[in-house]
Amino acid sequence: MTNYRWTICLMLFIATTINYMDRQVLSLTWKDFIAPEFNWTDANYGTIAGFFSILYSISMLFVGKFVDKIGTKKGYLWAIGIWSVGACLHTFCGIVTAGISTGTWAFTFEGAREAIEAAETAGTVIWSVSTVSIWLFLAARSILAVGESGNFPCAIKVTAEYFPKKDRAFATSVFNAGAQLGALLAPFTIPVIARYMGWEMSFLIIGALGFFWMGFWVRMYETPSKQKKVNKAELEYIEQDRLSEASETSKPATEEKKEKGISLWKCFTFRQTWAVIFGRCLPDGVWWFFLFWAPAYVKDVYGYSSDSTMGMLLIFTLYLISMLSIIGGYLPTVFITRLGMNPFAGRMRAMFIFSLFPLLGLFAQPLGNISCWFPIIIIGIIGAAHQSWSANTYTVVSDMFPKSAVATVTGIGGMAGGIGSLLFNQGSGILFTYSKETNMSFMGFEGIHAGYMIVFLIASVAYLFSWIMIKILVPKYKIIEI
Repeated sequence: MTNYRWTICLMLFIATTINYMDRQVLSLTWKDFIAPEFNWTDANYGTIAGFFSILYSISMLFVGKFVDKIGTKKGYLWAIGIWSVGACLHTFCGIVTAGISTGTWAFTFEGAREAIEAAETAGTVIWSVSTVSIWLFLAARSILAVGESGNFPCAIKVTAEYFPKKDRAFATSVFNAGAQLGALLAPFTIPVIARYMGWEMSFLIIGALGFFWMGFWVRMYETPSKQKKVNKAELEYIEQDRLSEASETSKPATEEKKEKGISLWKCFTFRQTWAVIFGRCLPDGVWWFFLFWAPAYVKDVYGYSSDSTMGMLLIFTLYLISMLSIIGGYLPTVFITRLGMNPFAGRMRAMFIFSLFPLLGLFAQPLGNISCWFPIIIIGIIGAAHQSWSANTYTVVSDMFPKSAVATVTGIGGMAGGIGSLLFNQGSGILFTYSKETNMSFMGFEGIHAGYMIVFLIASVAYLFSWIMIKILVPKYKIIEI
């Protein structure tokens, strides 16, 4: 049997790595490089992160249907092409800000910085540098959000095409580990590029990676039945679920019939869809909070900049620990194959286990008074639990819905995750600015420390609450029939 399905999984892994590196550039550069230049506050950054999240979520609602319609090959090309363009456009926000706010158009990055500094010193700024820069970054983030929203609907649909149900959670956890690898590479590359070449080049260099991936995808991807590198034995392994169902009903399964689609609004009438929504909303908000705010947390609470050796080591350690999610992705396979559980029951048992680990977040801030390594390790464990949880939430979709609707429902789940991210990021930005200005107190913590304690408290119980809601909505395994 050939194993070309794992080559395709590797392509998904690389795409997800690029996806998260593009997403991380802003979080690793804004506090130390961009904010001083444009006078941003935490609330300003929270607005940008929140706007990205809500546009990402809205796009997810429709991109899944788009991918189901045009197919994964073309869909993935569109997605990564758009987000790579959006990532590269961030590069020119400084130049355009200088031109609009000062009336002086410089065509080099350093010239733009000098124009802004000179205008602010002389008091000749036409438009607020902060306001103009925020709007330009919002525009670039909009394009990035629309493109990035296609990654997971495409990847989950490809996984459903290339893997049987019992292997999908593990395959998903493998390609989903690209998120952690992207986050691991980011702190050792992006701040260094920003320090020595300017923050603009960090967006340009990382953004260009997607265009290289597109060239390989065009040559390497075809559906399993059309892929010459997939032999008969591997194709039978991939299609074992369909063949088994056909055997049970005594119907021939020589060819895969085209399945009926499900309209976007019809999907919302199923309890299974709402289970996916609850499984993604709060948990994704927690993950995106750590993704967007971890560098700022290290700087605000412990004073380490993103380009300092200690700052890079802390962020690297956080995401290195989160790589343990690959093991977590294999856990449902153990329950399914060794205990004979159906796919949904196996995943729900695994997800309950994963929902308990984030409770460690309740101790992150108190232990941080002893050493900064304690909260970093705890956040890393929560990250590993999240990615394990996420891999199974994605796979639950392909368990309960026909392939023709997988990308659509995955998109709906992504929309829910984006809304959760909006609430976490926008709310956190406002909370942190307020906590600094008022020196608020909460559970023995003051100022920004109190703000982070509140967020850790919410993040810690989010997964257990979500698991309970999924269990209420779908107490037993039931496949959608159309």
